[in-house]
Amino acid sequence: MSDCILPLFATTSARVLYVRLPCNPIFPIGVVYLADHIGKVLPQVEQRILDLGTVPPLDFCRTLERVIAEFQPTLLVYSWRDIQIYAPVGGRGGNPLQNAFEFYYARNPLLKLRGAWGGLHLATAYYGELWRNLGLIKQGLRRARQYQPQASLIVGGGAVSVFYEQLGQQLPQGTIISVGEGELLLEDWLKGQGISRHRCYVVGQEKPRPNLIHEAPVPLIKTACNYAYIERIWPEFSYYLQAPDFYFGVQTKRGCPHNCCYCVYTVIEGKQVRVNPITEVVQEMQQLYQRGVRNFWFTDAQFIPARKFIPDAEALLEAILTAGMTDIHWAAYIRADNLSPRLCDLMVKTGMNYFEIGITSGAQELIRKMRMGYNLRVVLENCRDLKAAGFNDLVSVNYSFNVIDENFDTIRQTVAYHRELERIFGADKVEPAIFFIGLQPHTHLEAYALKNDILKPGYDPMSMTPWTAKKLLWNPEPLGRFFGEVCLEAWGRNPDDFGREVMHILEEKLGMVSLPAQAVNPVPAGV
Repeated sequence: MSDCILPLFATTSARVLYVRLPCNPIFPIGVVYLADHIGKVLPQVEQRILDLGTVPPLDFCRTLERVIAEFQPTLLVYSWRDIQIYAPVGGRGGNPLQNAFEFYYARNPLLKLRGAWGGLHLATAYYGELWRNLGLIKQGLRRARQYQPQASLIVGGGAVSVFYEQLGQQLPQGTIISVGEGELLLEDWLKGQGISRHRCYVVGQEKPRPNLIHEAPVPLIKTACNYAYIERIWPEFSYYLQAPDFYFGVQTKRGCPHNCCYCVYTVIEGKQVRVNPITEVVQEMQQLYQRGVRNFWFTDAQFIPARKFIPDAEALLEAILTAGMTDIHWAAYIRADNLSPRLCDLMVKTGMNYFEIGITSGAQELIRKMRMGYNLRVVLENCRDLKAAGFNDLVSVNYSFNVIDENFDTIRQTVAYHRELERIFGADKVEPAIFFIGLQPHTHLEAYALKNDILKPGYDPMSMTPWTAKKLLWNPEPLGRFFGEVCLEAWGRNPDDFGREVMHILEEKLGMVSLPAQAVNPVPAGV
């Protein structure tokens, strides 16, 4: 990358407008952290946040133009969170998984027609959102250049980090596409320094480096977000304070050391786990707490990514108690193989009222093939410790059926494993979330699909054509039709409790094996 690509405005006159593109009303932690970092290292830079997630759809364009006219930015920074093509439930215009399965597997012609119609509606909504977001980016740049002819554009966020190669063909010339975290990239850009050390490229001036997403991010020591400053530059901040049950994001670490074959987080955030200073995390939470916030979501890829980080998690939760935040609730993604009795006790005392665990399968052999790196027996034992500590709230367990080398026996093991989790927590407290993996670029699963001629080199991962969609929604034969028909039966029986109904039907059709004694019995002391 050429390091002569520098901003045309002096830092003292720079004006940065952050635009979070429309998505579900999830707290925009990405742009908040970007603006907070620049506010600390370059306090002379004027900044403004516009979160289109808080704006009615009919007002997107009008609001964007009004804010640009008022603020007249020299730099637009767009955050694009979602290009979620295949979601397990809900989504654009209905349930995309149900639409796909009705179209591909329904034997009733009317049901198949409904699936086709729903799929068409989904595809229309998907491409509509894609074109709308691209339009908002281009519209914002045109409008900004009416006031500042040399205004620049940076686009980043979760969606961009996954599809950075494809989006580079659709964004304006000169756009800087940022992969992963962007604080230090933005800092260097505003200082007029070179940006070649960062995971980024400039549209029309260069192609992305090979395996750009796999490069390690530049390390950053994270400090507590200054919410007094954020409130000044984000007039709509109070929107998120209106609902008392809303969860605010707080990041305690970055990075994930694992190699799960379908997951792209591990490359977006990097393999190196970087733990934020506990005092800074608690200070950030206290600022939100003083504003009435009582619900927190720890936005780490994994709250406890490995056993060596258990002491860090314990120290953080103890610091939360010491700070007097005893009436909060919190939730996170948790690898349940990385718990200790003491940590379980602290989780309950600090108010954890929900967590998600990605089991994927109840068969240890498939866990190994998916490169997930955990022991199912240890997960059960830790769940027993959590229950013994007094946890009585909801557990969401993610299952991804029809993974590599799935068979009827591994399905029976998964059902048996789920029943054991129900015995531990209570059947009403364990919510099975049924996923069929959406194959994403830059993952081991993509490499497997290319190697086995399931995908062809040069395929378009953003395509919604039926022949591409069926491959990217991972449900291959010989079990593809079986799972499709099971899911269709579950939607027909009990659409409001789809996951539990799938488990019931699988048990009816296949029976259930007993878990091996070593999976059910407690782990011996010292193991």
